[in-house]
Amino acid sequence: MKPNDFAYYLTNFLTKYLPDDVGASINTIASYRDAFMLFLKFMRDEKKIKVEKLTLSKIDKDVINDYLNWLETSRKCSISTRNVRLAALHSFFKYLQYENPDNLFQWQRILTIPVKKGEKGKLNYITLDGIKLLLDMPDQKTQSGRRNLALLSLMYDTGARVQEIIDLTPSSVHLDQPYTIKLIGKGNKARIIPLMEAQICILKKYMIENNLLEIYKNQYPLFSNKRKEKLTRAGVGYILNKYACMARNENDLLIPKKVSCHCLRHSKAMHMLQAGVNLVYIRDILGHSSIQTTEIYARADSKQKREAIEKAYIDVTPNEQPLWQTNNNLLKWLKNFNK
Repeated sequence: MKPNDFAYYLTNFLTKYLPDDVGASINTIASYRDAFMLFLKFMRDEKKIKVEKLTLSKIDKDVINDYLNWLETSRKCSISTRNVRLAALHSFFKYLQYENPDNLFQWQRILTIPVKKGEKGKLNYITLDGIKLLLDMPDQKTQSGRRNLALLSLMYDTGARVQEIIDLTPSSVHLDQPYTIKLIGKGNKARIIPLMEAQICILKKYMIENNLLEIYKNQYPLFSNKRKEKLTRAGVGYILNKYACMARNENDLLIPKKVSCHCLRHSKAMHMLQAGVNLVYIRDILGHSSIQTTEIYARADSKQKREAIEKAYIDVTPNEQPLWQTNNNLLKWLKNFNK
C-alpha cells in the first residue's frame, strides 16, 4: 500500500514543520495531534473514509465545517474546544499553501472559516475560606495525602497552569532564601515565582520524604504517581475533584459545583487582586503575555468594584424636597398641562 498525500504532509507538519521551523512547544504539538486524531475518527465514522484512503482532494471547506459541527453536536465539545481544533487545522492549511500550492484556492477557502463566538461564562473561582477548607482535606497521615497537599497548595500559591505543575522537576525549586520556583509556560517561556516560607515547609518535607533532594533525581518528576511516572492532567484533575467533593460535604457554600485545575489559578489571581496587588505583578506571576488578559480578573471582581465606588462616592442628593414639589399651584398646572 502506497502512502497518500495527506499522510505525507501531515507527518511532515507534525514532526518537522512545527518543532523545527515554527519552534512549537511539545504541548502545542500534542494538541494539534489530538485535533487530527479526532479528524481522522470523524472521516472514518461519519464520512466512511478509511485513514489509508484519505487524500487531500477529499478535504474541503464543507468537510471541515461538518467536522467542527460534529465536535459540538456529537462530542458535546465547548465552543472554546471547537476553536482550539480549528486553530490546528488553520495552521496545517497555512502550511499547505506553500508546500502544496496546486490547491491554493481550496486551502484558502478553509482558512476563511472563522473562529466561533460564544457566550462568555462567569469566571469560576474559590473564595479564600474555600481554599483553606480544600487544603484541609488531604489526610497528612498518609504518603499520598502529603503529596496531594504539596501538589494542590503549590498549584494555588503559584497560580500555575496544570501542565506547568506536571512538568516540574526538583531542579525547578530553589529551597534557599529567597525561595523561588521556575515554571515553564506557553511557548516554552520561563518565569520565576517567589514562594512563601509556609509553602516551602510543606514542599521540603514532601521532597525529603521522597528522596527528591538527591542530585541524581534532579530531573525526575516533582510529582509522580505510584509507578513513579509523571502525573497526567486527568490524574491531577481527579485529585482536585476528590478533595473538592470532600470539602463540599463539609460546606457546600464555599466550594463551587464545578471545580477545575484552572479554577485554582483563577482563585489565586482574584485573591491577589483583592489584596491590592498591582495587575502588572499578577500578569507576571500568571505568565500572561498581555495585561489585557489579566484584566479579566479586575472586571470579574464585583466586590472590589463596589468597594471602590463606595470609597469614591460623594452624596450629592438634596436632603429636602425641591421647591417645585411643594408648590401646589405649579403641581396643579403640570398635571393639567397639555390636556
